[in-house]
Amino acid sequence: MAPTEKPPLPAATPAARPISRRARWLGALLAVLALGGTGWLAWHLTHPEAPATAGAPGGPGGRRGAPATTVGVASAERAPLPVILDALGTVTPQASVRVRPQVSGVLEKVLFKEGQMVRAGELLATIDPRPLELALMQASGQRQQGEAQLASARVTLARFKTLLAQDSIARQEVDTQEALVRQLEGTVTINKANEGTARLNLGYARVTAPVGGRVGLRTVDVGNVVSTGDAGGIAVITQLSPIDVVFAVPQDLAGALQQRAVAGALMPVTALDRTRANALETGTFASLDNQVDTTTGTVKAKARFANQALALFPSQFVNVQLTLRTIENAITVPVAALRHGNEGDFVYVLNAAERTVSLRRVQRGQATADRVQVVSGLQAGEQVITEGADRLKDGASVTLPGGGANGPGGAPAGGKRGRRPGAPEGAGLAPAAPASAASSPSAAEAPAAALPPASATDAAGPRRHRRASEAQGA
Repeated sequence: MAPTEKPPLPAATPAARPISRRARWLGALLAVLALGGTGWLAWHLTHPEAPATAGAPGGPGGRRGAPATTVGVASAERAPLPVILDALGTVTPQASVRVRPQVSGVLEKVLFKEGQMVRAGELLATIDPRPLELALMQASGQRQQGEAQLASARVTLARFKTLLAQDSIARQEVDTQEALVRQLEGTVTINKANEGTARLNLGYARVTAPVGGRVGLRTVDVGNVVSTGDAGGIAVITQLSPIDVVFAVPQDLAGALQQRAVAGALMPVTALDRTRANALETGTFASLDNQVDTTTGTVKAKARFANQALALFPSQFVNVQLTLRTIENAITVPVAALRHGNEGDFVYVLNAAERTVSLRRVQRGQATADRVQVVSGLQAGEQVITEGADRLKDGASVTLPGGGANGPGGAPAGGKRGRRPGAPEGAGLAPAAPASAASSPSAAEAPAAALPPASATDAAGPRRHRRASEAQGA
C-alpha cells in the first residue's frame, strides 16, 4: 500500500507593511487640502464677486468694498409755514325753529313745499279765520259799550261839580260819581286789551316764517285741527347760510387762541370732508367758550362759514383745520427726513461731491401733515435723505436714483468694471493694445464684436496650442 501523500502546506502570508508616520501626515494634509478646496469652491460659486463701491478703501463709508445704499433726497426749503390745528367738528345752524300755531283752528292752506328755501316773514300756512273774526267783533262791541258808559258818567260828573259849586248838592254824590268815572275808565281799558288780543289772534291765523332758511318735511296736512300744544308743529325751518361749526380746542392752546381773537386777528378755518381729501367750505374763527370741559380737557370753539354753495349740512361731522398763525421764512424739510434717536432729532445731510452722508443734529419746530420746521442745525438749500435712511450711518456712501456712486475709489456709473478689493493696481483690467495695432487700418476696420474678451482669449489659448500639437503629431 502506497503511503498517503500529504497535501503541500500553503505558503506563508507575508505580514502587512506598517504605514509610516510620514505617509499618514501626508494623507491627512491631502484630505484637509481637498476639503478646503471644496469649501472654497462652494463659497466662490454661491458668493459672486461684489462690484466696486463708491467709497474709498478704508474711508468713512464703512468696510472696504461695502456696497453703497440707494437713497432718496430732498432739499431744505425756506418758505412760510402755517401753524394748523386739526379737530373734529359738528355743523350747527345759527337758528333752527319749529313753527307751531299760536291759535287753535282748522288748517286751511299750506303754502310751502318740503325742502323749500323761505325768507323771514314769508307766509307758510293759514288757519280758518272766521272764529277769530267773530271774537274780534265781540271784543270791539264791548269796548264801544264801555266807552259809551264812560262818556255818560263824565257828563254826569261835570253836572254834579256845577251843582256843588252852587251848594245845591251834597259833596258825597260828587265823590261817588268821580269813582264811577274811574271805574268805567278801567273797564274801557280792559275792553281795548281784549280787542287787541282778538285782533292779534286773527293775525296768528296767518302762519309766517320767523327766520329764513330751509323748510323740513311737513308734519300736518290741510284739514287737520292744529293747536298751540302740538309737539310736531307745522314745519321746521333751519338756517343754512351762514352756518357754524363747533369743535374742541385743547386747553393748552385756548390762551393763545383767545389772545389772537381779542387782538382782532383773522384766523381762517377750512372744513374738510370725512376723507380729508376735499375742502367743503372756508370760513373764519368766530368765538371761544368761557370754560374748560373738565372731562376732556378741551374748550369749545365756533367757526362761521358763509355756506353759499350749501356744502355744509346741519349736524354733519367735518374735519376742521384752524390756521393759528403763519411762520415766515421757516426752513422746512419733509417729515420723512427727520429721524429720532436717543440723543434727539437728527437728519442725514448729503455730501454731493463725495456721495456720502453726514449725521446732523437738529432742533425741530412746528409741523404740518407733510413738512416739519427745522429751527437750528440746517441751512436752506442743503439736501437731506428722505428714503433709505434706516440703513445709513454717519459717513456712509450712497447712490442717488438714476445715477451711480461716483466717489473716490469707485468706478463711474455705466463705466468699466472695477478691480477686486485688495487687488493690485490694474488687476482685472485688459492690457492696453499697442499703438501700432491701434493705428493699423485692419484693426480699425474690424468690428468690435469680432474681438473676444480678454478673459475668454486667455482661457482658450492653451486649448488651441494643444490642438495644434496633436495635429502636428498626427
